[in-house]
Amino acid sequence: MELRLEVIVLPVSDVDRAKDFYVKLGWRLDADFATDDDFRVIQLTPPGSPCSIIFGTGVSSAAPGSVDGLHLVVTDIEAARAELADLGAPISEVFHDAGGVFHRAGVEGRVPGPDPKRGSYASFASFSDPDGNTWILQEIVERLPGR
Repeated sequence: MELRLEVIVLPVSDVDRAKDFYVKLGWRLDADFATDDDFRVIQLTPPGSPCSIIFGTGVSSAAPGSVDGLHLVVTDIEAARAELADLGAPISEVFHDAGGVFHRAGVEGRVPGPDPKRGSYASFASFSDPDGNTWILQEIVERLPGR
């Protein structure tokens, strides 16, 4: 049985502000439907992604900004970081982890610059939406076998 991740629900406090933020980043607006004042759903998809995000009114009971560490895979971390910065995303500088395996929660262990070996899975940048939901860019040039 295949299980494919289709949608991630993001809790936001201001639906129109969140919509404007993600549209400004170039994410495709797939849907904006309201059935009444208590229910509205917006779906957007990052460029090239098969998985979308959904947020709205009456869509999530989670605290706005409580989603942490969603990963967006890129093939060139520095180019992707620069493009997102140009589009207005409050994005960090590129970093790698002091341990060299995977980044830690928060900012602990971040070493400035890309992974010195430029190994796949080892270079990152991060940004947050207006509510504080956090995203991580991860550079993957060559996937591990079986991926």
